Amino acid sequence: MKPRIFIVDDEPPARARLKMLLADIATECPHELVGEAENAQRALDGIAAARPDIVLLDVQMPGMTGIELATHLNKLPPPAPTVIFTTAHDDYAVNAFEVHALDYLLKPVRASRLADALRRASAQAASQASAVSAAVQASVRRHFPVQERGRVLLVPVADVIYLKAELKYVTLRTATQEYLIEESLTSIEDELAQIFVRVHRNALVARDAIVGVERGVQMIDGDAEADKPQESWQVILRGVDDRLPVSRRQWAAVKALIR
Repeated sequence: MKPRIFIVDDEPPARARLKMLLADIATECPHELVGEAENAQRALDGIAAARPDIVLLDVQMPGMTGIELATHLNKLPPPAPTVIFTTAHDDYAVNAFEVHALDYLLKPVRASRLADALRRASAQAASQASAVSAAVQASVRRHFPVQERGRVLLVPVADVIYLKAELKYVTLRTATQEYLIEESLTSIEDELAQIFVRVHRNALVARDAIVGVERGVQMIDGDAEADKPQESWQVILRGVDDRLPVSRRQWAAVKALIR
């Protein structure tokens, strides 16, 4: 993924030079320039809206300095952007690294130094994303505990094809068996949204179990009339003959999975 870059410098020629350098190194360092600002206040507004991955930041600016701005950026909701200082002053380097800047480039900035800083910023972002992903995976449960004949069985999450709410229980369906569990679909969806997708208000389906859709008929409860059939899409599932209806509200999410 291309890093999103935002430039902050009070001097228009300095911003123009950085844009020129970014264009020169675009082949070796693909990126997307998402904005620029000439002072800290406009930078805060622009960065909050654009959510860049990297901020190229001057130190000496009227009003709030780049060091102060970097302090505020560190307090943004994660992931905070990586800061690379670009300045004509070499006496702020210590302060720059105290606010966790990745690099400190002296003007006139050279293309090779900028490219090196961007590569390190991208590598750092990838490493952090990998660490977060590993932490999330470690915290996600791998089994559903189910009661069966006076004992507790652990059904692997990976074996579950769908979960369907019926009365006060949820039916958990694998390729070979059904189990009843006393958990709500909402809590399961909140915890395992990366694994299951809601296809209907009463059903969650494993994303990798959906192999297609087909037209079908389901019964719709009416207020003024008796139950009446209505044509709808149904998901075709790997390993079972069951068909589950897809509600209009969830159709877009299901359709995206089968493209």
